[in-house]
Amino acid sequence: RYAAYDAPYLTSAFTKAGYTAAQFKIDNAQGTSSTELTIAQADITAGATVLLVDPIDSVVGNQIQALAAQSGVKMISYDRATFQGTNTYYVSFDNVKVGKNIGQGFMDCVTAWGVTSPKVFTLNGGQDVDPNAIDFAKGYNSVIWGKSETPLPVGTTNSAGFTLVGDQITPNWVNATGGTIFTQAYTANKAINATVEANDGLANAVIVALKAAGVPAKKIPTVGQDATIQGMENILQNFQCGSVYKPIYLEAQGAVALATYLRAGQTPPSGLVNGKTTDPKNAASVQPAVLLDSYWVTAANMEATVIKDKAVSVTDLCAAVTAAVCTAAGIK
Repeated sequence: RYAAYDAPYLTSAFTKAGYTAAQFKIDNAQGTSSTELTIAQADITAGATVLLVDPIDSVVGNQIQALAAQSGVKMISYDRATFQGTNTYYVSFDNVKVGKNIGQGFMDCVTAWGVTSPKVFTLNGGQDVDPNAIDFAKGYNSVIWGKSETPLPVGTTNSAGFTLVGDQITPNWVNATGGTIFTQAYTANKAINATVEANDGLANAVIVALKAAGVPAKKIPTVGQDATIQGMENILQNFQCGSVYKPIYLEAQGAVALATYLRAGQTPPSGLVNGKTTDPKNAASVQPAVLLDSYWVTAANMEATVIKDKAVSVTDLCAAVTAAVCTAAGIK
């Protein structure tokens, strides 16, 4: 996602805001925490006045946050929050709302697909490294079960007759690990007939396992977020109910707008910094935040959302699912 979307969107936003190439730089740590820390140290040494950081994990995020505070450098935590040390700003989507979108999409799909007496398995994201994953789960658990705790105990029920038969975390958001977790659960309990996943990657891992077990399309619901091309393929082929679309270009624009105020030493207006984010493990740790809206995407509105915004390539999508499937969904 970051190389394909965030980097070019950030570059565009900085350029349109009037920055020259010498006034901003975008680095990619390639998923390595030590590299990210080294890059941040070099940027501070080079005279950066604002650091816009997408922390690979909370540990390196806190390390960078401490370095920035020691050097008097403003910091924006982008997409993934960090909480320890001196408070910083946060730019992302309303993560609890993202989770609520997942939860409502799941509930709607259980009805639409005619699942009776749902026995639900939930595959959470990397709550061990990412506070956002905890907020996602709070959101979908509140809609489905009326509880915001995570994970929830096996045996949890709701008034609609749903029963939770499994609720597990996927360490570090590793899709392959999530696939193994679900495969083991489904092998042990074939009564599972509805699933909740924290993102499209985990949904696809579950779908792969279900296909391997001979489960046909439109039988066992899966859900996700990020509106990846893989997720859109699974939706159009009736293996996934829907996905939360987060317009990344708006996130990039919000980050650049906030950075511009901080670079100028100005207090950002409330119209921009419109919310706050709270450490799910420490309610006393709160950061001012730019929180953006997200949208539930199905086959019915895919053309008007991710296709319209060019978040997914029509050519690649339709080549994967066939032109006839795209036409049937109104995608052109």
